[in-house]
Amino acid sequence: MPDREPSTYYGNIYKIPITDFYKFAVSVDCVIFGYELGKLEVLLIQRGAEPYKGQWAVPGDLVYPYENIDNAAKRVLGELTGLTDMYMDQAKAFGEVDRHPVGRVVTIGYFSLIKKELHNPQASSWAENLEWHDVNTVPQLAFDHNEILNASLDRLRKRARRQPLGFNLLPDKFTLLELQGLYESLLGEKFDKPNFRKKVLDMKLLEPLNEVQRNVKHRPAKLFKFNESRYNELKKDGFDFAI
Repeated sequence: MPDREPSTYYGNIYKIPITDFYKFAVSVDCVIFGYELGKLEVLLIQRGAEPYKGQWAVPGDLVYPYENIDNAAKRVLGELTGLTDMYMDQAKAFGEVDRHPVGRVVTIGYFSLIKKELHNPQASSWAENLEWHDVNTVPQLAFDHNEILNASLDRLRKRARRQPLGFNLLPDKFTLLELQGLYESLLGEKFDKPNFRKKVLDMKLLEPLNEVQRNVKHRPAKLFKFNESRYNELKKDGFDFAI
């Protein structure tokens, strides 16, 4: 093949100006899941700017030139919701050519799972409003944000099956029924009560306490706590947490 022109890229059969490769943007979209009282929800903002002004969306925006994408995700989330110092994982990249009506924009989806009562998000910048929505009744969102949400939920559920991340959402002392309710919310499925209890107790990760529930109308249930140090020890030996 002849030497290519310095301003041209030769793909299969196309001769493409090299400048065309610098005509698309990168954005970040942040899917924040919140758990409270047996319900898994997602934080949505109401867009106060075009395109899709007035529609619900996950918090997201463009990455600044020379900005690290992880830093961009934290900045964007903070600017639109006031949530700061959030640990977020990448879900995947979304790069459909027509996903943004203004031009070519590739976005990186991020997700996080938080305990709702510990945070107080507030709409700011161009976000007109924000609300928590049940993950099972999310409306049609702007752009391809339903796809981003579903991909993030899938990643969250796969992680919840393999890592005991759900325990961070419970009180320090909890019942087995509360634990089962948490994982049913996270995974979107119902478990047989005896089988679930046998499975989690067989893992030897729960420490039974000499305490029961207080101020309840039904028969008080026994309380447990998660033994994180025990989990870390077992993990060194190849222990596989699996719900």
